[in-house]
Amino acid sequence: MNPVTPHPAPLSARLKSETADLHQQMHALMERAQPFSDRLRYSRFVAAQYHFQRDVEHLFDDPGLQAALPDLQVRGREAAALADLADLQAAPGEVTIATASVRLPQAWGWLYVSEGSTLGAAFLLKEVQDKLGLSEHFGARHLAAYPEGRALAWRRFVGFLDASELTAAEQDAVVAGATAAFERFGLLLRRHFALD
Repeated sequence: MNPVTPHPAPLSARLKSETADLHQQMHALMERAQPFSDRLRYSRFVAAQYHFQRDVEHLFDDPGLQAALPDLQVRGREAAALADLADLQAAPGEVTIATASVRLPQAWGWLYVSEGSTLGAAFLLKEVQDKLGLSEHFGARHLAAYPEGRALAWRRFVGFLDASELTAAEQDAVVAGATAAFERFGLLLRRHFALD
């Protein structure tokens, strides 16, 4: 009999497991921030989203990432968030880009967090529509689904990620990138909502 060699868990499963606590912390921050209680608070949330998306889209210039993700350019939401701020007559404020020195494979982790947020954005969009009267055409463009839908875009991203054949050390770097991305968005929320 040949022994069965267990296959390691896909990288996406490891990311989900190892960032679960950070994900919960983000939910707790959102509860404290109450970004959908009025348009002023929501505009602060959009500003945080805008700066996070600037961080993420800064990575789009990486030729390695472009080669690994052929549909990379359709995944950005920076311009949509900026348009939402204009709709809300709010300014984004100045924040330095946090990913200036980030390269592959850490960039995968940043994208994992950004792409994962597009799934949750379906619930946020409904809240914004119900509570603030905004839509994917005015004030909440950055929460809109991709033209092909959220689930399909997410599955394709995860497929690219899990097929990347990274070494153990490179996978560690991806997890570190995701951790840094969660921490960055948490910092942006704290800053824009003056949370301690």
